[in-house]
Amino acid sequence: MEWITELLAQHGDAMAEALAETGYMLVVSLIAAVLVGLPLGMTVFLTGRGGLAEHRPVWSVANMYINIVRSFPFLLLVVFLIPFTRAVMGTSFGTQAATLPLCFVAVAIYARLVEQILREIPPGISLVARTMGATVPQAVLRVLLPEARSGLVYALTSAAISLLSYSTVLGVVGGGGIGDFAMRYGYQEYNDALMYITIAVIVICVLALQGIGHRISVRLDHR
Repeated sequence: MEWITELLAQHGDAMAEALAETGYMLVVSLIAAVLVGLPLGMTVFLTGRGGLAEHRPVWSVANMYINIVRSFPFLLLVVFLIPFTRAVMGTSFGTQAATLPLCFVAVAIYARLVEQILREIPPGISLVARTMGATVPQAVLRVLLPEARSGLVYALTSAAISLLSYSTVLGVVGGGGIGDFAMRYGYQEYNDALMYITIAVIVICVLALQGIGHRISVRLDHR
């Protein structure tokens, strides 16, 4: 165990900084997923064929955004968005700039998951609310979201794990993070032990996210 202590003494500060960078990217992208991805997924569900607010042009635009972003290889998306990132952030280099393309992906991933979760709700529930005179916003806030809240939390957990995986390639634009740390200090310096330790840390983070999300989801499920 002495070799582990020695490695952590040498690289502990850099690893902690990398974890903080990954945490920042995840938090910001998940906020974007909730604030933009949730309404976007709800829009796709409501405006689709047979939806409570069917509107094909709106559905086409929202659905196209989700499909295009999700089908883009993430590394190529990061490179493709460099001019946009530079225009918005003033730079295309660094953790904050690298978070922007991650937000695009977070919105698309969570929006699709939201749509799928809502489709699992029996359609009769929302139709009953509509026949009782509820408006579309009322049906959403009082029926759909309460029914789907457990699944939405679990979907957000799945999205967080996917985003953690995506964030590991953001080192190409100086995004940093724990994945970039593993590549620079482990793989590129032929330090296999440090790389394996870092991978173990990433696995622990994934398991922690999964456990927390599962527990919250179970508590919200009152069926």
